[in-house]
Amino acid sequence: MEVAVLKSTGETTSKKVNLSDSIFAIEPNDHAIYLDVKSYLANQRQGTHKSKQRNEISGSSKKLKKQKGTGGARAGNIKNPQFKGGGRVFGPQPRDYSFKLNKKVKDLARKSALTYKAKDNSIAVLEDFSFDAPKTKQFVSLLKALSLGDKKTLFVLSEGSKNVVLSGRNIQNSKITTAEQINTYDLMNADNIVFVESSISKVENLLNKE
Repeated sequence: MEVAVLKSTGETTSKKVNLSDSIFAIEPNDHAIYLDVKSYLANQRQGTHKSKQRNEISGSSKKLKKQKGTGGARAGNIKNPQFKGGGRVFGPQPRDYSFKLNKKVKDLARKSALTYKAKDNSIAVLEDFSFDAPKTKQFVSLLKALSLGDKKTLFVLSEGSKNVVLSGRNIQNSKITTAEQINTYDLMNADNIVFVESSISKVENLLNKE
């Protein structure tokens, strides 16, 4: 699959990039995508939720009333879960939500996501660019030139560029990442994916590596 390389002004150059069929034209595996997205979202959870159990509540442990003869239900101390301010029964406890996913499944998921985007013609290739200084206005102009101002866009750089990242980090519908950091969630969440020219070979080497 060939894709024309664009200038930062949005104009088409004479260059074309050939996207590997082994990555951008495979038989998509929806279940692999589901597992990888689930794993990504699970890894984002802090798991720090916590409620106090009966033994963690401050208060007297003295029995409130005698066991029998009051006409009401028997009761222990004030920390009993049935009273207001008492401990919570089976409340949430800190836990780790992350789970391991095999590397081959992750690679298959990313290839499947890229294949879907290629089929939808949602992939663009941009000439390598850089900013002399962090300028959000300059990044907004780039989005407008590519007609991506109101769309969720994922920019994939070949390597980290501090000025580009700082220029685009406050743009609501844009995210900037590198070839080594792409993940299935970001790929599927974006309406359009913009690769810089030098990042294509890095992505292909990363996903074709056994």
